[in-house]
Amino acid sequence: MITDPLFYLLAVIAVLITGVSKGGFGGGLTVLAVPLMALVVPPFQAAAIMLPILCLMDLTGLAAYWRRWDPRSLRIMIPGALAGILLGTLTVRWISEDMLRILIGLIALAFAINHWLGGKERYAGYRPGGIIAGRFWGAMTGFTSFAAHAGGPPAAIYLLPQRMDKTLFVGTTVVLFTLVNYVKLIPYAWLGQLHLANLLTALVLLPLAPLGILLGVWLHRRVSTPWFYRICYVLLFITGLRLLWHGGGNVLGLR
Repeated sequence: MITDPLFYLLAVIAVLITGVSKGGFGGGLTVLAVPLMALVVPPFQAAAIMLPILCLMDLTGLAAYWRRWDPRSLRIMIPGALAGILLGTLTVRWISEDMLRILIGLIALAFAINHWLGGKERYAGYRPGGIIAGRFWGAMTGFTSFAAHAGGPPAAIYLLPQRMDKTLFVGTTVVLFTLVNYVKLIPYAWLGQLHLANLLTALVLLPLAPLGILLGVWLHRRVSTPWFYRICYVLLFITGLRLLWHGGGNVLGLR
């Protein structure tokens, strides 16, 4: 079990931020948890500690958004997400975590900037919610979620252009990531990451999970739909910058 006080300081912040995001306020915030904890422990260990906490948060989120999701989007994205998890399991030993951070960061930045520069008008003929796009971004969601719990930006890239009601949007992501996270328990256990030390550390942090969720639900109910989407795009941009800075800095030797 980890005993470093600095780790727990950062982990408390990470778990609360993740809970707020899972509760329906600012889905992009989830991606910050592993990089924050990885300042003290190896990234994949940080991901393993967070996984049981995420699973509990997902159950709380399901209760809060029960039956408020888009079945069609889920039917399209889930097969891709499962394929992405499988791909991550088979390639985890050869993938640089920093290169993955760079890829996710670039995708998130490009999507947010395209939106702000009038991408919706330029691609007026594009029909959101297409099957091919949904399978692709579902696979990216599963793959990046497996590697660093960073599936939020790829999922948002597919779901945000559909401009569904904010509660429907959150409910859809809650169901998607509940399935993804519980499936991830199998390869994480197979790879030896759910050992006693990591599980005990997760247990210490677990009581913070419902608190973060409730705070996120409270904020979600008090923010209008237009502002919800503005905040989502801003958070997507910020998390993209954070991932790019972290991964690029390590690759270039600046960190």
